Amino acid sequence: MSFRLGLTGSIGMGKSTTAYMFAEAGCAVWDADAAVHRMYSKGGAAVGPIRYVLPDAIVDGAVSRGRLKEMIRKDASILETLEQIVHPLVAADRAKFFESATVDIVVFDIPLLFEGNGHVDMDAVICVTVSPEIQKMRVMERGTMTQEQFEQIRAKQLPDKEKRARSDFVIETDTPEHAREQVFKIVETIKGWMADA
Repeated sequence: MSFRLGLTGSIGMGKSTTAYMFAEAGCAVWDADAAVHRMYSKGGAAVGPIRYVLPDAIVDGAVSRGRLKEMIRKDASILETLEQIVHPLVAADRAKFFESATVDIVVFDIPLLFEGNGHVDMDAVICVTVSPEIQKMRVMERGTMTQEQFEQIRAKQLPDKEKRARSDFVIETDTPEHAREQVFKIVETIKGWMADA
């Protein structure tokens, strides 16, 4: 049986880059955001159910994230409806990925792991972290959101300090080299645990 390793971290902390490093280290990586993206695409598992309850969210046979955002802004209750549709689909996708894994360690890249209680299904959890200054700089450099939008997203996420306190491992992503070194060390540690089990 493979080891379930949850990977989380707030916006701009370097989670996606770290997930890629785990893949380099021979782990299978499941990405929650990518799973939702697949489900929202034309022919995706979420298109039919969303069309049924929120027909205006469908554009050219796919779920329009922009349209959804606009609808949620006008009526916050839509978010709950959406979550009731998407969460079970995401959970099923995650379970299917795990069942088909052929490697020792499966990494689940889930931004809101603690917020959505996903940590209870994991054998261990890693939190990626960096100083608030670097975090903000990384997000602003992307050029995809305003400072106000960044603060709003950060406010919705569990504070970094709390995520770190609740995790089994913490990876400092100050430099790629340092992050990679920590990733490989964690993989070795877990393989050691599995050998002893």
